[in-house]
Amino acid sequence: MKIKLFAAAAAALFAASAQAQSSVTLYGVADVGIEYLSKANGATKPNNSNSRVAMQSGNMSGSRWGLRGVEDLGGGLKALFQLESGFSVDTGAGSPDGLFNRIATVGLQGQFGTLTLGRQSTPMYDFGLRYDPMSISPRYSISAIDAGFISRANNAVKYVGNFNGLTASAMYSFAYDGQEIAGQGSKGREYGASLAYASGPFDIGAMYEQRNTGELNARSASIAGGYSFGPAKAFLGYRYARGGDWTVRNSQNQVTTTMAKVSSNLLWAGMAYNMSPALKLTGAAYYQDARRVSADPWLFVLSSDYSLSKRTDVYLNLAYARNRGDSELGLNGNNKGRLTGIALTNTTSDGNPGNKSQFGAVAGIRHVF
Repeated sequence: MKIKLFAAAAAALFAASAQAQSSVTLYGVADVGIEYLSKANGATKPNNSNSRVAMQSGNMSGSRWGLRGVEDLGGGLKALFQLESGFSVDTGAGSPDGLFNRIATVGLQGQFGTLTLGRQSTPMYDFGLRYDPMSISPRYSISAIDAGFISRANNAVKYVGNFNGLTASAMYSFAYDGQEIAGQGSKGREYGASLAYASGPFDIGAMYEQRNTGELNARSASIAGGYSFGPAKAFLGYRYARGGDWTVRNSQNQVTTTMAKVSSNLLWAGMAYNMSPALKLTGAAYYQDARRVSADPWLFVLSSDYSLSKRTDVYLNLAYARNRGDSELGLNGNNKGRLTGIALTNTTSDGNPGNKSQFGAVAGIRHVF
């Protein structure tokens, strides 16, 4: 009798463990290359044309490592978590923003979709990954002209659902900067949503996001699409933003003019073409028109990516930032030409927009594990 009871208990435990199967996966990306950048002195020496050659980590993709886990709870319900940390291949240093600065979430997944809590990407970031021809490459992409496309939020609740080609996403952050302060409920709040639909060769989506800083409410709205034909895919998009400050400075770095809540229109177009199973070519153009100020920069990008295997590829990216008026768009984000709640400045006084333009080239290798 005791043997029968023991066998029954063992069978019950085995069945429970079978239903609650779990797994943890270690993954990551190591991306490093050599970059040439003209006029690398930037605002420090606005009339100096000194160039720079340097090793850079995270060019096609941000270098990172992470842990992803899932547990089957039965009935189609799963528990999941993800921890992801950025690092620099050239120095081995981690991010100053914290250990798991990219992602730190736990949540549930089922037929209803996926619900996660923690630090995670915003709908604007996910939207950019889908519709930017360069997929928000750190060098070079739409993020150079609008930093909002690489945003992440702390203390966030996020939902993503997929329904027969329709992808719906919504996020609410109690304090995107991690500062939850009593009596200041609206400060630091961020929320956004997006809808995307893909059918056959067509892919179209729309997004809205708002970030409350306490003094400014930075808003962004975008619509974009893609169309695949043969080995190519074309992209077209538009983004409206409002909420940035424009601060004009002279050559002595003195503030001469400040305009609050400047709005801008950003247009982009591009195409990705698979010349062969291993070689992919991508071209993109971005144009931003800042309202009420003379700042209308262009950004042009060409990229070639060759796969050596399923996990390893080599690449060469070229970019040119064409500044007009008071804009100072830099290729690596050291610019002051962004409008999603970030101040804008002009530190050149020669009055020649051509002197403020910049060329960059980066060649490197990326390994995915």
